Amino acid sequence: MQAISFKTTIANLNQRPQQPRGRQEEPYRINHKIRVREVRVVGDFVEGGNAVLPTEKAIKLAQDNELDLVEISPNAEPPVCKIIDYAKFKYEQKKKQKEIKANAAKVVLKEIRFGPNTDDHDFNFKLKHAINFLKEGAKVKAYVHFVGRTIVFKERGEMLLLKFAQALEDVGMVEQMPKLEGKRMNIFIAPKPHKK
Repeated sequence: MQAISFKTTIANLNQRPQQPRGRQEEPYRINHKIRVREVRVVGDFVEGGNAVLPTEKAIKLAQDNELDLVEISPNAEPPVCKIIDYAKFKYEQKKKQKEIKANAAKVVLKEIRFGPNTDDHDFNFKLKHAINFLKEGAKVKAYVHFVGRTIVFKERGEMLLLKFAQALEDVGMVEQMPKLEGKRMNIFIAPKPHKK
């Protein structure tokens, strides 16, 4: 009699059936993959734009028009299907997803660091950089970093950040007022929307 090790049994139990590489499962059931008795067909191919049909009859109607029966709403009672060109439908869905991604704003966050005792020359130098960042559409996170005992100058740091925000009023708007977090006091400034 052959002995089976406990580890081998556990390893076999943990294995999941794998899908072939590069293949994705279809997001919609189509044609013969729809396994219910009847479906509600919506669209131009049925009288009144809406009818409950036996699934086989709905598939035949789709095939007669050289199209596919696609399950649009599987949780409805009965499931809702539409007769369309599935390949074209998938292509348009991908196109929409790409457009959504392209239109999604990619927010860039630039950081500017100050000390509680930053002099005017240094302040103006950093202010010019912040103006350029905001004009390019990036958000600016300015912060005063308190090292060691400089934490006693909290008010000085807050005044510095408020002066900085006031100097950027033309190109940016304050998203978050100065806030102390640990040894840093932060302020967030977003670019003003461009007027069209």
